[in-house]
Amino acid sequence: MPSRTNEAVRVAVLADSDTRWKWGALTARRITTATAEPTGFVLRGRATPTPRQLAETGVSTTTPSEVTGAEFLRAVRDAEERGEGYDVIVLALVGGTVRAVLQGLADLALVRRPVIVTGYVGVVYEKLTDGLLLRHGADVVLANSRHDAERFRAVYEGVGAGSDSVVEAALPFLGGAPHTPEAGRDTLVFAAQPSVPATRAERTYVLRRLIDHARLHPGREVLLKLRSKPGEHTTHLEEFPFQKLVRDLDPPANFRLVYGHMGEVLDRTDLLVTVSSTAALEALHRRIPTAILTDLGVREALGNHHFVGSGLLTSFDGLDKGLAPIPDETWLARQGVASDSPYEEAFDAARDRVAALLALPALPPITPYYTAETAPGYLPGILARHRLDVTAPEPRESGLRRIVREAARGAYRHGVQRVAPVIRRLGEL
Repeated sequence: MPSRTNEAVRVAVLADSDTRWKWGALTARRITTATAEPTGFVLRGRATPTPRQLAETGVSTTTPSEVTGAEFLRAVRDAEERGEGYDVIVLALVGGTVRAVLQGLADLALVRRPVIVTGYVGVVYEKLTDGLLLRHGADVVLANSRHDAERFRAVYEGVGAGSDSVVEAALPFLGGAPHTPEAGRDTLVFAAQPSVPATRAERTYVLRRLIDHARLHPGREVLLKLRSKPGEHTTHLEEFPFQKLVRDLDPPANFRLVYGHMGEVLDRTDLLVTVSSTAALEALHRRIPTAILTDLGVREALGNHHFVGSGLLTSFDGLDKGLAPIPDETWLARQGVASDSPYEEAFDAARDRVAALLALPALPPITPYYTAETAPGYLPGILARHRLDVTAPEPRESGLRRIVREAARGAYRHGVQRVAPVIRRLGEL
């Protein structure tokens, strides 16, 4: 079987949310020298992004196709049958879905299977071991920093699985101009997260403190940067949107809610505040002053424990007094931000790994850690939830069927985001 050159590769990206689509599309460009846009697919499900969310990522002028897992596998199979098979597939998915798609790709028995790349969209602060083992079997498991690469290899080696797939890289969406203060500009941006903090009381607390800070500093613009609008979905479920909570408050004129591309918001940011958002790493890369809140504790559930040792931990009381945290340079370097070497060099190892795999006469079989032998009580449930059966007949979809499907999807989303939280709260009474 002839090898393939990295310059002529065909790349596909499969994502399950707007943030993972952003990571996947940018990763595809960073780790290959392909000049064509990657072919994009987004999984149909609870977190399927809207066209607005996809456009707001700013990573592609082409809208990715919305598919089920089985439809994606059919597209991969059909592309090969046309002689246009994908050479690299980037799986920007949660761990369980990665494992299911790995199984589906193995079952396709392609003449020449693609190089499979996966990784994490940001800070890995929970389910490290399970998430990694579900991703095992991909040819490349990207680590966003030296710190992550060491942890990933330790997990794989600790269970007796191969760790050659782990490749140190960086978050693909870092960049932008270094922070430059402007006379007369004083902007604090709080980077919100859909599920951190999770409870209504904690989210209301954060919102009240932001509003109080705005009142205390009338000359400062306080912006609450939101990821999604009401009714939209992102990587995690948002039970208590800040947009609704703020209706019960009376914020001053210098407090506003904002949307848009994070990089553009950071262009006018003088202080980035968050609990544990990946936006902190984007800001630090640009040398924007950054603060990680401790008001709700330093807890694994919040993810701010990842920033222990960073020098960035502070509280609203400190911010109200004008405290500006100073980051620890050693910590920054281990996290893959603001390092001494040029940013683009962070992807050299990944590009070399992909190029070496493409040059092989044939790729080895997909050999995940979780199999029917190693996890017989766990793996079947994961595979069953995804139902990636490409042999099942593909239904012909009429216009009416499409309308009904979209209505059902909307009802499902409404039930997940609106009805289910109410039922859970009633159950706690």
